[in-house]
Amino acid sequence: MSEALSRQVQRARTDKSWWVAGALIALGLAYPFIVDPLRDLPLIGDFVPGVSSMVVMMIFTTMALGLNVVVGYAGLLDLGYVAFYAAGAYVAGWLASLHFEDITFHLGSAVSGDLPGIHFNMWLVLVLAGCFTTLVGIVIGLPTLRLRGDYLAIVTLGFGEIVPQFVRNADSVGGFDLTGGTFGIAPIDSLAIGGVVFRQESNKDDLYYWAAIGLVLFTVFCCIRLRDSRLGRAWVAIREDETAAAAMGVPLMRTKTWSYAIGAFFGGVAGAFFASYRAGAFPADFFFQFSVFLLCMVILGGMGSIWGVLAGALILSYLDREGLSTIGSKIQEGGLDFDPTKYQFGIYGLIIVVMMLLRPTGLIPERRHKIELEEGVHDTPFYDVQTEGAMTDRDRSDD
Repeated sequence: MSEALSRQVQRARTDKSWWVAGALIALGLAYPFIVDPLRDLPLIGDFVPGVSSMVVMMIFTTMALGLNVVVGYAGLLDLGYVAFYAAGAYVAGWLASLHFEDITFHLGSAVSGDLPGIHFNMWLVLVLAGCFTTLVGIVIGLPTLRLRGDYLAIVTLGFGEIVPQFVRNADSVGGFDLTGGTFGIAPIDSLAIGGVVFRQESNKDDLYYWAAIGLVLFTVFCCIRLRDSRLGRAWVAIREDETAAAAMGVPLMRTKTWSYAIGAFFGGVAGAFFASYRAGAFPADFFFQFSVFLLCMVILGGMGSIWGVLAGALILSYLDREGLSTIGSKIQEGGLDFDPTKYQFGIYGLIIVVMMLLRPTGLIPERRHKIELEEGVHDTPFYDVQTEGAMTDRDRSDD
């Protein structure tokens, strides 16, 4: 009887969560229609982000979810995620722009067939960018994922610094202009559906926003399926205790490489999408601090928690796009000469420090990770903690 009641309670909670998720999706899709009335509201109206900012926030959220696969699921500290973001953006520049003027090749593109350069359909470019960055993730991961902890973080940091330097200086590789150097590659083709070219429409931000919502939903769906799959359980086993996972037959290198490759896929897709939205791939966007910024989103929301990462990504990306500047204008209206945008990374760091002190599991922690932190001890596997707890309870019952 108790098991049946427990199943009913669990089913009720699941149904409730689906209703909440459906309501949030509906609200998100309707956002372009309600943003103006929201901005007219007193007190909170000035803090409502515009649709253009929401597009960038959705792209950053997609990248944070991809990084969560590596950091939250598999427990691998990756400080070079910006490399995949840059690779995806430049794939869009190579396959959907005028960059290679000596070649004229079009495949399902919405631009005129007379334009020189390579012009693939931008939706296909997003997939190709993800596939390319997956291969880049495998190439980077194979020699580095044999390392652990701080050593892995240092090596990924190195790759994160190499790629931005490469794209800045690859305008003359054997006399061949690969990346456009410091000027980048522009313009990059727009997304299009049928005969509707997003960038040519008066509501282009709305169209890109709905496409970005679809990208986030696709990423969330994949993350949920991966988390509950056999591969996802292997990632969790490696995160909890790598030695025990290897002893139980989990292939460490292959499993780690899969996490790195899948995380790179979402980073590449988001990078290509962002390049299309900005109509260019510019090396100034690919700096090391961006990798740390994404990692802060994962930590703030809760490592391993999909909904937590969504919340953390939206909060920090909002502060980055509009929040700090709006707060600064309000402070200056009050008579204080203080501009928070000058200290944005210090503010993000302070937020993370406060979170680590008050709520180290994140805003919306993953259940298993929360138990690990609250009941586990340093260098003690979660299984051992559970076993010790069970033995203690048994001893108490014997007494």
